Amino acid sequence: MIVITSRNLCARPFLEQIELIAKARPEMVILREKDLCHDELLSLAARCLDICERYNVPLAINSNTEVAKELDVCRIHLPMALMREIEDLGDFSLVGASVHSVEQAREAEDLGADYILAGHVFPTACKMEEPRGIPFLEAICDAVEIPVYGVGGITPDNYPEVMRCGAAGAAVMSSIMTEQEPSELVSRLSRRIE
Repeated sequence: MIVITSRNLCARPFLEQIELIAKARPEMVILREKDLCHDELLSLAARCLDICERYNVPLAINSNTEVAKELDVCRIHLPMALMREIEDLGDFSLVGASVHSVEQAREAEDLGADYILAGHVFPTACKMEEPRGIPFLEAICDAVEIPVYGVGGITPDNYPEVMRCGAAGAAVMSSIMTEQEPSELVSRLSRRIE
């Protein structure tokens, strides 16, 4: 399970939530705080990196390659517009891309993405548009060789559907940011589905 951050959704102080999440040991945390200026993001990212490293949880930076490089973070997650613009991703050992179509998924793979977040799959408060659904996720999983993580409205109840599509797992934002007991959610969205 991949965690995507949104500090504005947290009921408790953000860094406390990050610590609880890191203790639960998700596969990765993507720091996605798009409203922060460079210096604010750099400061927050340094603190999140310290927490994640304490629990051996990889931290990726969303979009801001400069902050990632300054902190020596070798993982970056990019929207497709940025994925197309950046000519050299050689500083990063793990590159993720957010996609919304089969064509984008294939393009991301061709551009060097190591994994894909595909969504949004189910209704979510974060997105007003109609969800793309399970057939969309299945088509993405069938179209590429790299791991695909479903994102958008994923819960323990619909997680088995996501995994039956051939997805590598789930990525969550609002549910984990508001969760009082993140360890339970991480556990339920990390189990293998037979």
